[in-house]
Amino acid sequence: MTPGKKKTASISKGIPQDLSALSFASRLTQRAARLGFDWPDLSGVLEKMEEELAEFREALFLRDRRRIAEEFGDLLFVLVNVARFLRIDPEAALKRTIRKFNSRFLFVETSLQGKGKTLRQSNLDEMDRLWEEAKRRKIQGKVKVEDKSKKARAKKS
Repeated sequence: MTPGKKKTASISKGIPQDLSALSFASRLTQRAARLGFDWPDLSGVLEKMEEELAEFREALFLRDRRRIAEEFGDLLFVLVNVARFLRIDPEAALKRTIRKFNSRFLFVETSLQGKGKTLRQSNLDEMDRLWEEAKRRKIQGKVKVEDKSKKARAKKS
């Protein structure tokens, strides 16, 4: 081993180190499962998720920042295992959720602008009502924002 270089655990060997943490965890759990280190079914991993959630809540109660961060990581890792059991790509699922969040947030923002308000001039209740309206409209990454420059050009024609 070269001095100053960390040795990679055998299970991690060959997994690109530059992957996102979610993708790396997904590959790692797939590999562990192929080697027999796995729950027999989804109920086992869901029990583990409940256990990790309880440990996270306990760390929150204790206000132990180091432990909170550790338990949060454990919870994320077990959710990657849940995704694997359900054949869901956690990276793709999170990206879809981010797009959905961005679209709904844009709806809230543009709705407020239509009322002559900024986000800071609003309050959580108003923003939450708009958020729920975006959900009812099934806004999930395809918010149609009015292009004022197109309207202006159309008026000039």
